[in-house]
Amino acid sequence: MALKSHFSQHPVIEVGCDEAGRGCLAGPLFAAAVIFPRNYVNNQLNDSKQLSKLQRETLRDVIIKDAVAYSVVSVSETVIDEINILNASFRGMNMAVKQLKTQPELLLIDGNRFINETTIPFHCIVKGDAKYLSIAAASILAKTFRDDFMEKLDAEFPMYGWKNNKGYPTKEHQEALRKYGRSPFHRKTFQVKGQLKLEF
Repeated sequence: MALKSHFSQHPVIEVGCDEAGRGCLAGPLFAAAVIFPRNYVNNQLNDSKQLSKLQRETLRDVIIKDAVAYSVVSVSETVIDEINILNASFRGMNMAVKQLKTQPELLLIDGNRFINETTIPFHCIVKGDAKYLSIAAASILAKTFRDDFMEKLDAEFPMYGWKNNKGYPTKEHQEALRKYGRSPFHRKTFQVKGQLKLEF
């Protein structure tokens, strides 16, 4: 099913917002915001998790070309440790919105919660990245920019396998943590429900 181009029935400027990296043990969280023309059509766009690496990278160029405005920001692992991952995701999406060159009139937030630091009205949309083009585009930008960042870090810390796992808690990553300890980019306070607790 094709994703929708807009949420509101009124001709307002909508921006889709999403993040990437919440479930990682290492590295920053990236957030993105994308504004498309109101009746924008792109049948290739989808939730970034449903796309291949090549598809995401190809679509990133299309999104950047077609967007009325977009922004991508990062929230460091240090800040994540200070304010927790949920608040870091809220902060990242707020930062992305504030950096847009076009002022939106409605925020479309992927997920079920949001703390709004702007005066712009918002709607939270569960699985919004599989429903609305602008949120799907934001998910792709956040994911691809973050993946690029983690691949660059992998050159400095190859023992953790970040080129492949991007900081997520794979078996390889957890075993490397036990063997080599924590890098400066690991989140010190981070745990994921159901994840093996790491003593490091």
